[in-house]
Amino acid sequence: MKFISVRSFIYAVLFGTTTQLSAVEPVQDFRFKVEVLAVGMAQPLQLKLAPDGRIFYNELKGPLKIWKPDTKSVVQAAVIPTFSEQENGLLGFALDPDFAKNNWIYLFYSPTNYTGQRLSRFVMRGDVLDFASEKVMLEFGEQRRECCHHAGSVDFGPDGNMFISTGDNTHPFGDSDSRGPMDERPDRNPWDAQKSSSNTHDLRGKILRIRPTKEGGYTVPKGNLFHRNGSKGRPEIFVMGCRNPWRISVDQKSGFVYWGDVGPDAGGDSPRGSRGYDEINQARRAGNFGWPYFVGSNYPYAKYNFATKELGEMFDPNRPVNNSPNNTGSKVLPPAQPAFIYWPYGKSPQWPELGEGGRTACAGPVFHYRPEFAKTGGFPEQYDNCLLFYDWQRPFMKWARLDKNSKLVRIEPFSSAVAVVNEKNKILEAQKAGAFVIRRPEDSHFGPDGCLYMIDYGETWGANPDSKLLKISYQRGNIAPVAVASATPNSGREPLTVSFSSHGSKDYEGDALSYEWRLHPANKIISTNANPQLTLDQPGSYTVELNVSDGRGGISKATLPLLVGNTPPTVRFLSPQDGDFFTPGKSVAYKLIVEDLEDGSSVNYEELMEARAFVSAKWAKEAENEETIAPALAMMRQSDCFNCHAVNQKIVGPALVDIANKYRDQPGAVDVSVQRVIKGSSRVWGEAPMLAHEQLTVDQVQMMVRWIFALEPGKAGMDMTRGIVGKITAPEDQANRIGVLEASYTDAGRTPAGPLVGNSTLKLRGRRIEAEESRDLIGTTEQGAGHASGKKYLRAHLHGNSARFASLNLVDVGTVAFRVSSAKSGGTIELHNGSPTGDILASVDVKATGDTKSWQEVTAVLKPIDQRCDLVVVFKNSSQTNFLNLDWIQFNPK
Repeated sequence: MKFISVRSFIYAVLFGTTTQLSAVEPVQDFRFKVEVLAVGMAQPLQLKLAPDGRIFYNELKGPLKIWKPDTKSVVQAAVIPTFSEQENGLLGFALDPDFAKNNWIYLFYSPTNYTGQRLSRFVMRGDVLDFASEKVMLEFGEQRRECCHHAGSVDFGPDGNMFISTGDNTHPFGDSDSRGPMDERPDRNPWDAQKSSSNTHDLRGKILRIRPTKEGGYTVPKGNLFHRNGSKGRPEIFVMGCRNPWRISVDQKSGFVYWGDVGPDAGGDSPRGSRGYDEINQARRAGNFGWPYFVGSNYPYAKYNFATKELGEMFDPNRPVNNSPNNTGSKVLPPAQPAFIYWPYGKSPQWPELGEGGRTACAGPVFHYRPEFAKTGGFPEQYDNCLLFYDWQRPFMKWARLDKNSKLVRIEPFSSAVAVVNEKNKILEAQKAGAFVIRRPEDSHFGPDGCLYMIDYGETWGANPDSKLLKISYQRGNIAPVAVASATPNSGREPLTVSFSSHGSKDYEGDALSYEWRLHPANKIISTNANPQLTLDQPGSYTVELNVSDGRGGISKATLPLLVGNTPPTVRFLSPQDGDFFTPGKSVAYKLIVEDLEDGSSVNYEELMEARAFVSAKWAKEAENEETIAPALAMMRQSDCFNCHAVNQKIVGPALVDIANKYRDQPGAVDVSVQRVIKGSSRVWGEAPMLAHEQLTVDQVQMMVRWIFALEPGKAGMDMTRGIVGKITAPEDQANRIGVLEASYTDAGRTPAGPLVGNSTLKLRGRRIEAEESRDLIGTTEQGAGHASGKKYLRAHLHGNSARFASLNLVDVGTVAFRVSSAKSGGTIELHNGSPTGDILASVDVKATGDTKSWQEVTAVLKPIDQRCDLVVVFKNSSQTNFLNLDWIQFNPK
């Protein structure tokens, strides 16, 4: 008899049989390693791994790009001409199973010379797509009168069959009440999904299954839904009754098809039928999955006459019937299949661990473990036969644990090493906890090495500079400790007593740590204590190095600059002040004051200090922050890069633009520069050495270096000017909601101690403020809507509802404009000083616009005010409810 440990028995009960898992170690989250391979992809949709290690990915507007492992860089293979409105574009693609030999790639896109979708085969010539090689395989028409839903995911099964997901091509709103869109009135075809999803002779709202041929066509494999009787339906249809199967994945072992179907928006049940659910579906065989008659676990909708508003019976999932005049296929449909996993906007009674909020379901791959993954960084055995799925909007990433028959056992969290969040406060919390943040998981595949390759779409639906191509691996064996060092103070006049701290250093495996502090350039050991203290009598520039060892061969380093004999300057803005307005296209006048123990005060020595003072400006949308503008820039600010470098001006080290101009097109320059940053260098750009940055990873430094190399004169994303007093011009772009001004002063140093930099930052407001930026809402609510400028607006429900905008400088404001709508009666907007009962600074009447989406602009004169104040917007209409909507407020200059 074979005996097993208690721990192994528990894992056997949880994860499978004792024979397979008796020796499996538990998953340790700290062993997950996330690498950023590329950033800044514009609306990336799918990725595929080529046999040679290249990663192909497509962007919605038409680019097909390749990440190359040898150079760790991205090249553009092609830009496909596409119709790119209403969510159309280059929707998906796949590499042929024999790609290593034939270089065939299949693109599914919205052509400009055909009103519909097209699947074509092309040939790759190295890293370039051969347009002349196109062989059109499949086309089907779509309506382009109204939005939306085109899906477009493409994947191959283990038997060489190709699967293509298609959307219902139906407008989701109108009179459907955000439920099943079945508007059969004349000229309402775009609002009737019965023309597509439940139409057996239409390829929309389906998952198609075909087998490509060598000649560039396809055959239809046996087992499709209408394969035996093509007169009942198109033989290419494998699954019908889909709404927007945006992401599909085929289990490469079982051949089962998984997809995320994005559901309707209704937030609650009604006599017309079910609330909305997003779905993860599993197709073991061909079938009908019910849309637009059913959603979730076959929850039905009622037959509804959109002309007379008469409510009929609920549809029967055992015998759904399509009697729409827009239907060109069979009336009697196959029985509807319930969803595999499904969740509403609110908490799911079945799976409360899925949370609540927005919904965009995506199905990822099923993981199958192989022993060789232990050497390649592949995922551990505990995840064998688990389906990875995620929600792009909410967001989350989860495992669906499957049994040996691929039936759902339970849902489990992905890993605490990764935080899937898209709210600023949650992002900060996750980063403080040491988790890698993924904002919107988009597409993912397990490579032949067992590692997970994934696209993080980024913050919003548009093109995001924070989108990423990621690799997630699992590290075995001893992991080096984390070294964290700090020094207080890190500069000052001699003698300087410095307290060093290793707080934050840790070993994930719990090994006892030893510490060694070294002082450079003498390379002298100064202490082996965790938190020593040192007094330095001689002025100069030093580097302190902390080596942390776990006693098992794992060693990590952290370095600190230390400057003795000089004190840092202080710099601050006298004008403008934080939160002041700027006007697009107009200059912003600034004035600084600088104080430095060695150099003196700018009040007395302005001319001498003028050349060392710089003011830079960045302009961005209000929703953007350092991480979304450029992740690499955020990393550089968190490091010490800007102590010595500016974008356009030489400080201690060269201007970053000069570095870019020197190395931009040199082969291998990225790797050389990365090593210089990590290991330090000297006499490359002058006598001043660059400190080592061994606390940074190669991936982090690569991102920084690539950001620097992409800088061009005049296109650096920053404006910079020199001087204690000066002007800097805001761009014309009205979309800029925020300006960030940063002042820096580099002192003259005190030989042999080098110079130090002081910084000060403030934010300026654009004159147009989105209503949803307000605080202290009383009665008003924030509403999401694509027709609002910031995709959100404020709704006033009752007379006296209000919203506060904090600390506004209104001294130069002459008039105030409002973008408003009112479906019924209109109302009055008043601006009050400080509170809802404070002095009225402006008032304007708003007339009814007839519809929430019908926006108009109204303007009021602002009463002069000579001080900063909190501005409270008060909505008034004593006779109506839900009477007024506010999109934005604009504060026009006098």
